[in-house]
Amino acid sequence: MEEIEHTCPQPRLTLTAPAPFADETSCQCQAPHEKLTIAQARLGTPVDRPVRVYADGIFDLFHSGHARALMQAKTLFPNSYLLVGVCSDDLTHKFKGFTVMNETERYEALRHCRYVDEVIRDAPWTLTPEFLEKHKIDFVAHDDIPYSSAGSDDVYKHIKEAGMFVPTQRTEGISTSDIITRIVRDYDVYARRNLQRGYTAKELNVSFINLICAQKILGRGPCLSLQRKEKKYRFQNQVDKMKEKVKNVEEKSKEFVNKVEEKSHDLIQKWEEKSREFIGNFLELFGPDGAWKQMFQERSGRMLQAFSPRQSPTSSPTRGRSPSRSPSPPFPWLSNKASPPSSPKAASASISSMSEGDEDEK
Repeated sequence: MEEIEHTCPQPRLTLTAPAPFADETSCQCQAPHEKLTIAQARLGTPVDRPVRVYADGIFDLFHSGHARALMQAKTLFPNSYLLVGVCSDDLTHKFKGFTVMNETERYEALRHCRYVDEVIRDAPWTLTPEFLEKHKIDFVAHDDIPYSSAGSDDVYKHIKEAGMFVPTQRTEGISTSDIITRIVRDYDVYARRNLQRGYTAKELNVSFINLICAQKILGRGPCLSLQRKEKKYRFQNQVDKMKEKVKNVEEKSKEFVNKVEEKSHDLIQKWEEKSREFIGNFLELFGPDGAWKQMFQERSGRMLQAFSPRQSPTSSPTRGRSPSRSPSPPFPWLSNKASPPSSPKAASASISSMSEGDEDEK
């Protein structure tokens, strides 16, 4: 009995030619295509053939997010052969929506990706066992987010249940929808861009809404020609240039204002420091317990002492007299009631009596 050998295509060793289409180079393997587990595939088995990995999509406006997903699918296993299925225009328009690139352009974009070994045209929207068997697919690679479409909550649910699904990671910040959103959002910018590059307004298929807007801007009637619309866009380009100049002036003005603000901040800070110092000195001098109050109180006391009358002392510090006793005149003979002495003896007697009275007082 002859041994049947594998004739599966091998991964591309050169990148000098685009990847072939599946209907041009199909897998003609006659040997049994044994089922692999993910663990076995990651160990590099089987050794006699590559692991066939399938990834599908629309790939409209092919971008880096698509390329990264295919790179992950290609490098899942040590030896892998990457087949990429691309849905046709009919299926895509039916289940997802209108595309920018037609199916032929999308096929060719995938053929020229370095990670792709084979492109399957008109790929099915939902994978069937017959399709998997026809292309000898071992695993299906896609991001793990449930993809609800065609009446199913997840078109890859049966693939996951069969153990044939290998998840990849999405690239954040880039998608076909994001690119289209940028173009729609800045429609006027890109319309003027293409007018500058020689496209006519007719080729750009400018909508009636934009025609009405141009009429309002220019104050014309409803019969604006496409040539006038082109002039409007050129005029808008000049306006944009002027806006750019104004923007540059504003930026320089902001820089100047920032410098002034920094200097004014320093001045305000110094002024606040001086103000606090002045207020502190003022409070030390004129505050409730300030030096000025103490000095004022001292001067007020001195002035009160100066203007108040002095009281005569009621008693001598060295002699105490009885308030009921009146002092005797020093010379009794000079008193109006006293008579002068009649003789020298009487005078001497009176003098001796005065001296005795003084001694009694002492």
